[in-house]
Amino acid sequence: MSQTFIWIFFPISLLILVTLIVLYFRGVFRSRIFYKIKNLPSPTTANFPVTIASLSDSFITQGKVTGFCREAADIFAARLEVINSASKSIQFETYIITPGKRADDFAQALIKKAQAGVIVQVIADNYGAKSIPKKYWHTLKAAGVEVLLFNPFTWKAPAANLRRNHRKLLIVDSEIVLIGGAGVSDLWDGKDETEKNQPWLDYEVSFQGSLVARFQGIFLQHWLDTGGSLDWNSANISQRHEHEETLLITKGEDPTQQDSGIRALFESILQAARKRIWIASPYFLPNPNSCKILQQAKSRGIDVKILTMGVHNDKPPVRYASRRLYPKLLKAGIEIYEYQPSMMHAKCLLIDDDWVSLGSANLDSRSLFHNDELNISTSDRYLFQQMEQFFLDAFAQSRLVSNRDLRHRSLQEHLIGRMTLLFRWYL
Repeated sequence: MSQTFIWIFFPISLLILVTLIVLYFRGVFRSRIFYKIKNLPSPTTANFPVTIASLSDSFITQGKVTGFCREAADIFAARLEVINSASKSIQFETYIITPGKRADDFAQALIKKAQAGVIVQVIADNYGAKSIPKKYWHTLKAAGVEVLLFNPFTWKAPAANLRRNHRKLLIVDSEIVLIGGAGVSDLWDGKDETEKNQPWLDYEVSFQGSLVARFQGIFLQHWLDTGGSLDWNSANISQRHEHEETLLITKGEDPTQQDSGIRALFESILQAARKRIWIASPYFLPNPNSCKILQQAKSRGIDVKILTMGVHNDKPPVRYASRRLYPKLLKAGIEIYEYQPSMMHAKCLLIDDDWVSLGSANLDSRSLFHNDELNISTSDRYLFQQMEQFFLDAFAQSRLVSNRDLRHRSLQEHLIGRMTLLFRWYL
């Protein structure tokens, strides 16, 4: 055995061994728990909200939809509009924030309000904001904006860094909340050479009413958990009592394989469907149980459609891995649509003609078992119709995947997809 071979073989073997040991202690090889629920009430029944809430640890609250945006320009304009209207407080958390015009405009709006005496609190995910220079945060802090970075890496607990804050949440004056999937980045405008300057497909919804107090409480819990301090006299949380729609708020917070509110929400709602399941998820890597639920739903005659990212995307390896799951779903008769104009980034579930669940969570293991997520579910008629049209317009601009498409995949896509799928629980 040559010296060169020894120097190459043993380090690689040691690396593989260490990786397997880490994965073992992280529980990658343990048996998965499958959600099996029979005779769930129909989404049209009066006890459907409390049933889903009890299964997924969701809050039952009330509120009303006050706006729906589906273009990048409109999403960012709506955010700036409510920020400029603030007179008391602005609370914001996000995953992605990158240098560029959107981040600069956002900073200027926050600085202006902070200098005017408005309480401004920002939580940005440390990994998602990794490209933002420290000077950006220093400028905000110097103007009076309170800034916290979520879960920075530490050698004291390196595995804990897998937990990320994937939420996108804006609360102004304890009166209005905006929730959706867009970060603070020029990427959503298509400012990326791979996107051909086409805006990403995404949305944002604004709400008012009793639910705002719930969202504010969720934000403040995150604020405290991230190391912030709180003066309750300035929290300005109040409960309203108006005639509003029933809503469910599901917060995925530091989930595990055995305890995931988002996973319970998704798999419970999917099994309750009677007519339709439409799913929008750019990073579509459903676990085996979710795949089985979708296949069983289709066998019962339910219309199952998946909207996901196509060739224009920000994570090609994830798409390659996702496409390895397609054959069994296609065989079951499930329709899979890959959005063509640009990156498809929206996350949403449409169930029958009644319920919509939207927010930050994808149908993948990272959202279900690792990230801090936030979803809202409702039977609000206006919002349902807006999201239904959102799907229909997206389907019209998508390619319906066939087995023929999959047979023509390149060897590179096959290999990368297979390797990526091995780590699907951590993507």
